[in-house]
Amino acid sequence: MQNILVIDDEKPILDIFQKGLRKYDYNVEIASDVREGIKKFDDGVFDLVITDILMQGGNGDDIVRHIRSSDRQSTPVIGISGTPWLLNNSDFDMVLTKPFPLKTLVNAIHDLSSASSN
Repeated sequence: MQNILVIDDEKPILDIFQKGLRKYDYNVEIASDVREGIKKFDDGVFDLVITDILMQGGNGDDIVRHIRSSDRQSTPVIGISGTPWLLNNSDFDMVLTKPFPLKTLVNAIHDLSSASSN
């Protein structure tokens, strides 16, 4: 079972992802802001990180930069955004434009997990 960290400042989004991804047998840890997300990443072991791009108190670029400079820099990171045209960082492994069906996210997780295990 894969461990996934989801970082978003909107509680309804966190709830949907947590409940939905658990139905697909993923262990899901959530964080409601950049600082909490970085702390959970540093303290935990995650196979993949999903982060919103624009959040109060920071953004997904801060998360992906932190991960890419860590000792687990190869951890796949999916950025999610309602404003993908503001994305300036190519360090994300994939970016999904909100809104999207949960199945799209599950397929993205599967594709990135398959790619990282090869």
